[in-house]
Amino acid sequence: MSSPLTGVTPLFQVFDMVRSLDFYAGKLGFEVVAASPEVDTPEGRFSHWMLLRSGGVDLMLNTAYDSGERPPLPDADRLKAHADTSLFIGCRDIDAVYVALTQVGLDVEPPARTAYGLRRFDIRDPDNFEIVFQELP
Repeated sequence: MSSPLTGVTPLFQVFDMVRSLDFYAGKLGFEVVAASPEVDTPEGRFSHWMLLRSGGVDLMLNTAYDSGERPPLPDADRLKAHADTSLFIGCRDIDAVYVALTQVGLDVEPPARTAYGLRRFDIRDPDNFEIVFQELP
């Protein structure tokens, strides 16, 4: 019997949706495929939830704070805790992805070979989540 499951979609709680959307859509090339209605808040106008897609990769973003409840600065302990979370994205051409990301102004180290034999590089998003781009075996 085949499985009815079709994939996994991580959800990241973000401090600033506008900043996160600029990173994921503006820099990494994700497209918004669904979003909650835009709202006017003291922090600006944005959707509290978004589903993003790039190729076969889906990612959801959700604001960590409701309208009018976001503190002026991110919580340092929360950002530190995010360092434990990694999103691995498979790449058919790791070098092309690296070049594309450097061309949009991201400061990334070139792909390097891991102990397990695959090449990869990583970046941190505005909320300190690790995004790893790894060649497919």
